[in-house]
Amino acid sequence: MKRKKASADIEKTKRAIQQPVFSWDNDTLVLNILGKPCAKQDAIGNIKGHQLKVSVTATPRGGKATDHMVRFLEDQFGVTKSDIEVVFGRLNVNKQLRIKSLKRLPAIIGQRE
Repeated sequence: MKRKKASADIEKTKRAIQQPVFSWDNDTLVLNILGKPCAKQDAIGNIKGHQLKVSVTATPRGGKATDHMVRFLEDQFGVTKSDIEVVFGRLNVNKQLRIKSLKRLPAIIGQRE
């Protein structure tokens, strides 16, 4: 009996700490990103945990890979650079972006709605 209760508690805790890959704040998409610099090509990958994997060809020096990622995502979402805010992670592979007034939604995100 104790084992079943412990398993149920563990599952409940796992569900409680899981974060969504994205959420909406009115017309703004809040997106958790796992960046991969120095890739062979710029690409939106699959979902890994609570993050969307985004690969870019730029090297991670002084935020240049993040800047490159923002430029790449502009076209993917149909927005301008000023519509994308890096909330945190400019110098890290773990990032959160806020994208407002998007015109397009990449297929991988559209499947999760």
